[in-house]
Amino acid sequence: MSRILLRLAEVWTPPALKNKALSELAGLTAAAFGSSRVPRLKGRAWPDRIEAYALFTRNEADRALAHPEELSFLRSRLRERAFGFGERLRRRFGVSSREGALRLARLLYRTIGIDFRGLPDGDVLIRACGFSRHYSGEVCSLISALDEGVLAGLTGGGRLEFRERLTEGGTACRAVFRFEEERL
Repeated sequence: MSRILLRLAEVWTPPALKNKALSELAGLTAAAFGSSRVPRLKGRAWPDRIEAYALFTRNEADRALAHPEELSFLRSRLRERAFGFGERLRRRFGVSSREGALRLARLLYRTIGIDFRGLPDGDVLIRACGFSRHYSGEVCSLISALDEGVLAGLTGGGRLEFRERLTEGGTACRAVFRFEEERL
């Protein structure tokens, strides 16, 4: 039954499901940053919710970048919290294969305005990202710890390495996700 949810969500994602996922993501992001401020999302139109989350993450990252000695620890916390989020989504949608995990990742990113394409060999291409108009290269690099965590949670583990970023003048974001040995 859960696998059918993924197929249905790829066609139409109920607003309540999108809102719940974004609220959970905002909460875990705030917790990772050690912030008591979570962006107010409720009562806003969907594009305004995404914008509020993007501005929140940019502001938190900008503050964190002023303390370079803490960035490694912060990246770990962002990844760890996002890993749990990805794991919960994997279970909720009954994902049990690499292909299913990448389909769920594409759905998740499409929902928040990111054109994510992940291939089973680990190549990742992002041609468009609404967050890139708010992020500097440094902010994007820090926040990508969330991306790594979500993908690792969806797939059972792995590492994400960017080679090119829109926020650094690239024509697209290009990365490779190094899957852990067959965990799915």
